Amino acid sequence: MKVQKVIKIIISPAKKMNINTDTLEVKALPVYLCEAQYLWDYLKGLSYEELKTLWQCNDKIARLNYSRLRDIKLTSGLTPALLAYEGLQYQYMAPAVLEDLQWEYVQKHVCILSGLYGVVHPLDGVVPYRLEMQTRLKLPGERNLYQYWGQKIYREVAGDAAAILNLASKEYSKCIEKELDGSIRYITCVFGEYKGNKVIEKGTYAKMARGGMVRFMAERKIEDPEEVKKFSGLGYRFCEEESEENRFVFIKG
Repeated sequence: MKVQKVIKIIISPAKKMNINTDTLEVKALPVYLCEAQYLWDYLKGLSYEELKTLWQCNDKIARLNYSRLRDIKLTSGLTPALLAYEGLQYQYMAPAVLEDLQWEYVQKHVCILSGLYGVVHPLDGVVPYRLEMQTRLKLPGERNLYQYWGQKIYREVAGDAAAILNLASKEYSKCIEKELDGSIRYITCVFGEYKGNKVIEKGTYAKMARGGMVRFMAERKIEDPEEVKKFSGLGYRFCEEESEENRFVFIKG
């Protein structure tokens, strides 16, 4: 049976997470659960001070995540991934008010890249964790998480992709970009504003726009990457002059 190729949308996770086991049913476990379990067990073997240094956070956040490591299992008390992450991007995506057909769209098209899980789909069941992709975690035989995950994240995203739309931060999109071989169209969206003659991307507004773009695509069930150019949320407009074939630039006016 021939696999239908679709546009895949990659997004970053968020540091802040919550538990929501009531709103929607989990459809699956993350595809790389075994790899995630290895990381979870490795982190559990570190001391509180080692973890706090690794996480680069204050005592309150460190204590919360230290207790999570000890009390939580990766296979129980699960939250659908798209509802688990908080932060501006997810607020502007507003997954809690997506309609059924929009949920079908994001489940089919959206891939959330993750330091712990590698990649998760919106209705995969996850638990709260703290592990950014750029965390300086030296595993046995691996220099960092990029090396640990290798080609696995790319393989899962690219498997049935006709094109990949990058709405992720550089920290996460790097996992995909280092594996690109030209066989799949890879488009990066830039949400910026002019500062002099240069287009500058501001983190806060970019996160809001990325979330808005996912919602825009879900509402219109977009399959053609060129349709993305019609996005006009949050005062952004597609700018032909600043854009390239695989770099769509949106300017805040």
